[in-house]
Amino acid sequence: MPAYHSIFLEDRDVPVIGNFPILPLRTRTRGPAYTLPPLPNTDDLDVSPESESYDCVDEILSLFRANVLFRNFEINGPADRMLIYGTLFISDCLGKVKPTMTAREAEKALTNAALDSFAIPGDVSFPLNQAFEPPRDRQDAETLRQFISQVRQEIAIRLHARLYPGGVGPSKFWLSFTKRKFMGKSL
Repeated sequence: MPAYHSIFLEDRDVPVIGNFPILPLRTRTRGPAYTLPPLPNTDDLDVSPESESYDCVDEILSLFRANVLFRNFEINGPADRMLIYGTLFISDCLGKVKPTMTAREAEKALTNAALDSFAIPGDVSFPLNQAFEPPRDRQDAETLRQFISQVRQEIAIRLHARLYPGGVGPSKFWLSFTKRKFMGKSL
């Protein structure tokens, strides 16, 4: 059975830095991404892929548990690179959340993980440089760093909502994936 690929591969007019897509996001975090409209209802845990507000973070979170089980992933386009990066970041975040943490402690840990310094494609410490092209210049590198920071913050917020549904948790179902490494890598 092959890994699940991004539905955003069909979007051809997405700006790309190196070969990393700058996809639209449903977020309140400042950054270079085009902002999608907010959801009409308050429950953003299960967003339909047909919704105009469905974004790459929704996709990353919904496909994480299936894709993290694969050791190989065939990249079909830039949107798959976003899926790979998001999956690696979620794996990293789950390693920082402990079963004994309260919702507030986990929120702090996830926020810190999102705001920590990180490598972008082209940096020596970036784990998947063989699959990602570096930005052309310093301005592209800064835009990419801001976009990845925006994505990381949004993933941390939405992951926390799934780990602690209703403020109670953490979800044992999500924490069961803490020891999994997507493609044997970590950020």
